[in-house]
Amino acid sequence: MEDAPVSAYYGQAFARNLAQAMATAEIGLRALGDRAGVSHATISRLLRGMVLPDMGTLARLEAAIGTGLWPDLTVWTDRDCG
Repeated sequence: MEDAPVSAYYGQAFARNLAQAMATAEIGLRALGDRAGVSHATISRLLRGMVLPDMGTLARLEAAIGTGLWPDLTVWTDRDCG
């Protein structure tokens, strides 16, 4: 994935962060979707890395789950280490 765009690294890290946060909170797709006002289908696509969230969706998900989900810069700078 060395030639992949930066968005690919962030998308994968975001999906991992979302999955981990959901597992920690013990919340499923539909419950998170209801709480965040985001369709469960959108959350499913986010978890599978099919789409990146827009800023509104990101903010709603972070507020609903109570933790930051967007990865930091190390996702890009550490890309060759993983």
